[in-house]
Amino acid sequence: MNTKIKIVTVCTAALVYCAPGAAFAESPAPAASPKSSKAKTTATEKAPAAETTTTKVKALPFHGTIGTVEQAAKTFTVAGKEKSRTFKITDATVMTKAGASATMVDLVPNEEVRGSYVKAADGSLEAKTVKVGPMTDAEKAEKKPSKKKAKQEDASASPSS
Repeated sequence: MNTKIKIVTVCTAALVYCAPGAAFAESPAPAASPKSSKAKTTATEKAPAAETTTTKVKALPFHGTIGTVEQAAKTFTVAGKEKSRTFKITDATVMTKAGASATMVDLVPNEEVRGSYVKAADGSLEAKTVKVGPMTDAEKAEKKPSKKKAKQEDASASPSS
């Protein structure tokens, strides 16, 4: 009985002793003083830059009908079931119409549009790809084999009798 009490006491003391150290390890490092040179950088200053370069952002798909287009702001709105979403066109956005390259002028209200976007840090939706107009025959042909392939795989996976 006496040994159990000693073990519990030692474990509790170890937790109490280590807990403040863990709290300090998680807190951010204090900012460098203005007198320090810029050549010296701490690990905490380098970490945010490393996170942004290694973090991959997955582009999400969208499709619908264009509601409004603002040429000056380089944005367009797609009406949704519950709410409309406003997409921002950037220099990195790849726009096409009927397989050819397109510009903001090609975006007109009540036209089909589809593509992909990423959510920016400020909450805005930045379009990565924008395809204006209905699906071309080539795009339709690309989609159909994938469905047939899935059905064939299901049929081949079933045991034969």
